Amino acid sequence: MDNTPTTLDSLTNFQTNSNTMLSSGLPSPAHLLLLKQEGVVRVIDLIPGNRSEEISIVNELGMQYHNIPVAWTNPQVSDFLNYSAYMSLHRPEEGKVLTHCKLNWRGAVFTYLYRITVLSEDEKTAKQDLLAIWQPNSTWFAFMNKVIEHHSAANQTRIVTTVEPNLDAQNQ
Repeated sequence: MDNTPTTLDSLTNFQTNSNTMLSSGLPSPAHLLLLKQEGVVRVIDLIPGNRSEEISIVNELGMQYHNIPVAWTNPQVSDFLNYSAYMSLHRPEEGKVLTHCKLNWRGAVFTYLYRITVLSEDEKTAKQDLLAIWQPNSTWFAFMNKVIEHHSAANQTRIVTTVEPNLDAQNQ
């Protein structure tokens, strides 16, 4: 039995994206407790399937929970629009928001996109955080471009990603 204390460093691909935005892979119940103690008040889970165990734990800890079941092989612009809607409910003075999925690959893409479209952050800064987690495959690269195109058309702006797809990673 491993008696090593749980820390946020042991959370898969844990990343601080800003003072109020965090992303990670799937947190354990012990990680969720630590995240609550770190000021997380909202959890956005991008994993499809039965999420009842996590919902129960997050609710018991008094945090808000939202699930957007993003299909790994077919992410949709509507998934990102739902994510943005949940993010818009968050007030920074309330605390932090955690975006997570299994390995923080979906989460890293969603936080990258949110930062460059909604928050108008510098794309190269957001890109560094994304690439520290993974380099999106062609499916996710195409998804990123669709979201950026949708946002640019809706807001009469021009955002360009400098991320390149990992063509060797088609089946990740």
